[in-house]
Amino acid sequence: MISKALTAACCLLVVSADATQTGLDKPWMDTALSPKQRAQALVEKMTYEEKASMLHGYGAQTDDWPYVGNVAAIDRLGIPALRYNDGPQGFRDDKLPGTSTAWPSGLTAGASWDKHTVYNWGKGMGVEFYKKGANVQLGPGVCVARVPHNGRNFEYISGEDPFLGYTLVQPAVKGIQDQGVIANVKHYVNNNQETNRNSVSENVDERTRFEMYYPPFKGGVEANVGSMMCSYNKINHVWSCENPETLRRDLKEVMGFEGYVMSDWGATHSLSIAEGLDQEMPGNETFNRISLKSVDPKLVADSVTRILTPMFQMGVMDTPNPNKISNNVTSDSHNDIAREISQNSTILLQNENDVLPLAKDNIRIVVVGDQAWNAVVHGGGSGSVTPAWVKPPLWSICDKLGVERINGENGASGCNAGSKVCVTYDDGSKSPGNTDKYDHAILFVQTSSHEGGDRTNLSFAGGQDEMVSAWGVVDGLKKVVVMSTPGAVLTPWSKDIDGILLNFMPGQAMGDAIANTLFGDSNPSGKLPLTFPNEENEQRMTISQYPGLDNGENATYSETFFFGYRWYDKHNVQPKFPFGHGLSYSKFLYDASTFSIKDRTVEIDVKNVGSVPGGEVVQLYVGFPSSSGEPVRQLKGFEKYLLEAGETVTASFTLTDRDLSIWDVASHKWALQKGEFTIEVGTSSRAIRATGLLEQK
Repeated sequence: MISKALTAACCLLVVSADATQTGLDKPWMDTALSPKQRAQALVEKMTYEEKASMLHGYGAQTDDWPYVGNVAAIDRLGIPALRYNDGPQGFRDDKLPGTSTAWPSGLTAGASWDKHTVYNWGKGMGVEFYKKGANVQLGPGVCVARVPHNGRNFEYISGEDPFLGYTLVQPAVKGIQDQGVIANVKHYVNNNQETNRNSVSENVDERTRFEMYYPPFKGGVEANVGSMMCSYNKINHVWSCENPETLRRDLKEVMGFEGYVMSDWGATHSLSIAEGLDQEMPGNETFNRISLKSVDPKLVADSVTRILTPMFQMGVMDTPNPNKISNNVTSDSHNDIAREISQNSTILLQNENDVLPLAKDNIRIVVVGDQAWNAVVHGGGSGSVTPAWVKPPLWSICDKLGVERINGENGASGCNAGSKVCVTYDDGSKSPGNTDKYDHAILFVQTSSHEGGDRTNLSFAGGQDEMVSAWGVVDGLKKVVVMSTPGAVLTPWSKDIDGILLNFMPGQAMGDAIANTLFGDSNPSGKLPLTFPNEENEQRMTISQYPGLDNGENATYSETFFFGYRWYDKHNVQPKFPFGHGLSYSKFLYDASTFSIKDRTVEIDVKNVGSVPGGEVVQLYVGFPSSSGEPVRQLKGFEKYLLEAGETVTASFTLTDRDLSIWDVASHKWALQKGEFTIEVGTSSRAIRATGLLEQK
């Protein structure tokens, strides 16, 4: 962290420069120029001290510097302060908790598989960051989930698939940046575990990086994201924030990123501008006005230009943000948007005998589990947001059925007139007992995770699995489980359960969102962005792979592409719930007779043959020629269609050269493959509805 003396000295240098210049020409304020041209024009007018002052932070969370990250203003040139704040699930304000919305997590938004939903998620967060006075949001998180136990999987929109992340990061970035806030895509790169994150070397070959881990960051580049954050870990024994191969070459030269790279907080290990790092955060232990004098002035100018360009691009320079961090920016309207996002991302994993949706009359329900009363709606660490209020799902169920709200602390019951509808609460701490007075049990379970540590297992702790198992074997009851989780979980009791709903880390509006889904006011349309396994370490990762050998200092990606659903396909193992899986209260017919592949355009008619409107995510998978060494099935297209009952849509996808290419290490380029490709369209990676061949000559 920067010292107070150094802070004062830097500010004095900036102020003293103001006293020596008057009537300054300001060509950078010419809006006819591009953002980069304006930035370059401004850099030409900056003193060395002014340039140096933009390449590091000035501390965090003090009265003078109230944000998580702060870069000083340069008043002489009209450059406002940069104000950074966590995080990827909304504006984290630990000093004023409850003054911003706890939005659904990145993984939750990713489960929508819907660009419109993700844009609204980014927009909602961006509005609140702007109203809190911040001009940089430290999010979205996009790392691909290699390890199911990773404590930060809930933050990352990509799930386990690079194409899913590549596609969805773009509307997320646009939603944020359309509000005048610079988005920050993180954590670059291979930040795939929290165990030993400050020292581990993620040892991964170039082809695997480009094909599996870079695509979400490339999506950010294509969305014109303003900034990226390099991660704590090493890549192939070189710190991420000073790795010339991954930063300077791969990100900036090959992927064409024109924004700036900031370090994660405390992740700067050297004066590494030449290697691709542009800004040290949150202080200036390494990047400071003395040390920077040893750096080629052209490199300094380039880094400052990269910082200023998105400031012009997002209007930060033209219209400085007048708001303050003390503002209360949450609202009923944002709570409603958070509810819609949660609903659109809820996944119906199982629905035996169409137990869902539940009826709203002549029903006697027991709501079981502490999660129904004390709901966990977000993960921990920089991705956490403390909401002002979370309506208990128990109360949402009572409201939906028109019965008096129950106090979950005493387990009372609520019934309406004539007792045609009754709701009873049971915290689940004891055996079910006499269940004759119920016909349905709704069982709420949760597990969470946090930054700084991985999950020790994929089970529900605190006796929750035992609770579900005990209720599962009760005769005469229809059982529904509602799961809130930060990632993949085990469900050993699923054979005894009729319905299962999953909402990951659902945000503060979880109660009404899940009640609307349970009773059919919202038709679930989410899909799994992660494979759910049958058992712990089903993919048989060795210690060398995770968490790493040499006291956890070396994690080797010897599995290359074959993790997640690609591993299950390679080894012909049926997962518990496959990638892309998600049911609906509607029924969708894929008409195989309409399936066609013309040139590279793939089409098929899909009809809602159910009785209610619903959303279906049509998924396109590509299998490469066997000589390529690629997985047998890779997601290369998807689209969510909202269909009225009886409505038909023609789902259409056009494959690009990139979709049919592999990364060639020798040339450091994408290489279009030749031969016979297998083209599959379906409702999940294991529910293929039509298959054909594409010959690429």
